[in-house]
Amino acid sequence: MALKIGDQVPDFLLPATENRFIQLKDYRGKNIVLAFFPMAWTPI
Repeated sequence: MALKIGDQVPDFLLPATENRFIQLKDYRGKNIVLAFFPMAWTPI
């Protein structure tokens, strides 16, 4: 999926800590930054 600056991102669900989930719609109207990085035990 390609998005352009100003496009709305479709809602999605991400796993969080302590068996919780984060849903994008809970942050609509707010500025957020998503950072993805490999876990310490991965070979990257």
